Amino acid sequence: MSGAPSQPPRRRRRRLTLDEYEAGVRARDRVVLGRAITLIESNAAADQQLAQELLGRLLPSTGGAVRVGITGVPGVGKSTFIETFGKNLTGAGHRVAVLAVDPTSSRTSGSILGDKTRMTRLSSDPSAFIRPSPSSGSLGGVARKTRETMLICEAAGFDIILVETVGVGQSETVVADMVDFFLVLMLPNAGDELQGIKRGILELADLIAVNKADTGGESARLAKREYINALRMMHGGAADAGWQVPVLTISGLNNSGLDVLWDAIGKYRAQAEASGALENKRRDQLKRWMWSMVDEAVLRALRQHPDVARIAPGLEAEVLAGKKPPTLGARRLLEAFGIDAL
Repeated sequence: MSGAPSQPPRRRRRRLTLDEYEAGVRARDRVVLGRAITLIESNAAADQQLAQELLGRLLPSTGGAVRVGITGVPGVGKSTFIETFGKNLTGAGHRVAVLAVDPTSSRTSGSILGDKTRMTRLSSDPSAFIRPSPSSGSLGGVARKTRETMLICEAAGFDIILVETVGVGQSETVVADMVDFFLVLMLPNAGDELQGIKRGILELADLIAVNKADTGGESARLAKREYINALRMMHGGAADAGWQVPVLTISGLNNSGLDVLWDAIGKYRAQAEASGALENKRRDQLKRWMWSMVDEAVLRALRQHPDVARIAPGLEAEVLAGKKPPTLGARRLLEAFGIDAL
């Protein structure tokens, strides 16, 4: 009895050179673009070195895109909104990249992976590119790779970058710190929403859009008034260049109000560019990005230090038992790492 025919060995893809990566990205070769982002996402030391060299070469060709962050509560219709909004933009001649920040993706595979199959029209659009976040589980690591992916996409000629928050909590702050404009999508049920929404998210918003206005009716209009009042109580939300945060009612499903929303983003950008606020915001973002990478690397090095790893379990047990105050435990760990602090 003969067995199944043996499969030929799978050919390993040839590793691209730095010149090939750069040329492919600049030529808008989608295969090379995907491989360049995979290189960025790799944690291998050799890949990281090549990735940083590639970013160094491409950096002069970045910065020209409109960067928009998008967040929203579960069920708000983000994927429907992004697909309709993205198709409007590509129809107007723009090239759109959709990225995600998802600190939970190592457990859930990231909802944007599902969104990519649901956003069939946008994912098949030659002027659009959808990329899920890497499954690293670390918010800092995901954010860094998303930032670098954004630069690669800008160098490839995408002039609008939509960065979606898929996770919850801190991810909103992280996304707001890498974009020019932060859009918060809300459901029409304002009373329940205002009870549960974090004040910090409203403070981050450059625009609030009440989605599903096609089914919300009067509740959508009521929600709009509630959010306007909430922003007034918070003294105006975003402060860049004196911007007054608009509240709109939209429908991603019916493509209603999305043109007004895009006009508002354009007005914000024009105002921020004229006042210098946009340049200052991006400069501050770069500085914070650099220091966040330093913080992440130092913390990783501290936790992996052999002397720290040796004494940490005992110190944790003593702190938990009330035998040592946390401050003394922290001092001992820092001393083991070689830092005389606290």
